[in-house]
Amino acid sequence: MSIATTSTADRAPRRPSRPRRTSPRGSAFDTIFEGLCFFAATALLASLGGVLISLAHDGWPAFAKFGLGFLTNSIWDPNPDHEVYGAAGPIVDTLITAIVALALSLPIAGGVAFFLVELCPAFLRRTIGTAVELLAGIPSIVYGMWGLFVFAPFFSTHVQLPLMAAAPPGSLMEKLVQGIPNGSGILSASIILAIMILPFMAATLRELLMTVPPQVRESAYGLGATMQEVVMKVTLPYVRRGAIGAVMLGLGRALGETMAVTFIIGNSHDFPKGIFDSGSTIASTIANEFAEASSPMHTAALIALGLVLFLITFTVLALARLLLRNQAKV
Repeated sequence: MSIATTSTADRAPRRPSRPRRTSPRGSAFDTIFEGLCFFAATALLASLGGVLISLAHDGWPAFAKFGLGFLTNSIWDPNPDHEVYGAAGPIVDTLITAIVALALSLPIAGGVAFFLVELCPAFLRRTIGTAVELLAGIPSIVYGMWGLFVFAPFFSTHVQLPLMAAAPPGSLMEKLVQGIPNGSGILSASIILAIMILPFMAATLRELLMTVPPQVRESAYGLGATMQEVVMKVTLPYVRRGAIGAVMLGLGRALGETMAVTFIIGNSHDFPKGIFDSGSTIASTIANEFAEASSPMHTAALIALGLVLFLITFTVLALARLLLRNQAKV
């Protein structure tokens, strides 16, 4: 009786052969599509880096001459005999107007969004929602002209003059409301900015709230939660990350707004001494003086202002990303 001998290779289990995958129709364009996507992403980064390098190069003469004083000094004198440029005033005014505008608009934008999603009757929801979206698309120069010709006279007559007259001499209130009662100033510009960014944030928050599944809200109501508890403990946490992003985008628009602020802020480079005092933001200073810059140092100072605004906006967006990352870990 013969015993058949088998080798080790014959006894080892064989792996199933992988089926050969055929290329689908049109797969030849995959490489081209990937290349185009890579080119688009690289071009975006290259453009961003080019803008940053260009601003730093062209604005370097101002930093080289004035040093840290360019950021801490508030004297802005384009006289060819002196040429002293300090960006502290526009920087402070930019931050003040943007933060005050955000503080004024955010509660109202949140209220509008919650009303449209939770409380608004069905026959009005589409109409009001469309109106909010239309307001978000109005050009900024229209807000500036409205602020100059309509809002400023009303604000001067019904707000500035009564508050200045009611302020006790020598009091803190008198210092806060000092200024020229012509309707323009830091507070007026902040209110115009708030009106501008309010529809944008309201529309974005409304779209975010509409992504909350109805089962989530109905479950909370079924457990006996009130509307306030549903909004604060269920709906808001559900869209928290997107809401933070919407708020930061609104703040970024307020920081870089130009024409609307230029019309109403008063265009003074000094530090504001009160809420009615005139001021100037970085964007309004560049818009007012860039076409009239008569010396290389004046041009370099304005470009350096643009670099500062670029860094401020980039820092705000970076903080927003960091905040979103921390919220994702919670």
